[in-house]
Amino acid sequence: MYKTVIFDYDFTLGDSAYGIAVSCNYALGKLGFAEKTGEEIRRTIGLSLKEVFRALTGSDSEETAKRFAELFRERADEIMTDSAVMYEDALPTLSEFRARGFKTAIVTSKFHYRIDEILRKFSAESLIDEIVGGDDVSREKPDPEGLLKAVEALGIDKREVLYVGDSLVDAKTAQSAGVDFAAVLTGTTTDFSDYDSVFIARNLREILHFVTKI
Repeated sequence: MYKTVIFDYDFTLGDSAYGIAVSCNYALGKLGFAEKTGEEIRRTIGLSLKEVFRALTGSDSEETAKRFAELFRERADEIMTDSAVMYEDALPTLSEFRARGFKTAIVTSKFHYRIDEILRKFSAESLIDEIVGGDDVSREKPDPEGLLKAVEALGIDKREVLYVGDSLVDAKTAQSAGVDFAAVLTGTTTDFSDYDSVFIARNLREILHFVTKI
């Protein structure tokens, strides 16, 4: 049924929560806001940086949100790639999809170059056909622009695409794009009942089994 599997990154393929928390608190501190706990920041992962700022501070200032994003990237450029990890089953799952002839892609709010760096770190560049990052679109998730851009770049019918993610933002993105969605319970979200999911998995290996029926 599916010929292409597209993944979110954070809490789907891997975890960069430590780098995100450090970068958020660096930016908040520079702007005079109180630091947030790791759990408070963790719950915002997957949102755009401007939405992260609003969620953490309650501020609607567009100018300050823009500055927050700049400061976040300043610190993230120093630590994010080094501290990022990929889940134990991520590379074997991607390798198996590749061996079975599936196309794979990543659509994420993270910057494109950051995903490039992480894939290089784990020697996984050859396992991904297309990347669409937050800097590749004018409207970030849950807007479907990024997901539809990946589908177009791959030259595939979206009816043959499965989008895999860990959050309601991912589920809404898939729904808005008219693409099937499968959830993984490796993030902070456990209830996907407000959105249609073709499958809810505990991990990526279950996604592989669901798609390939092995």
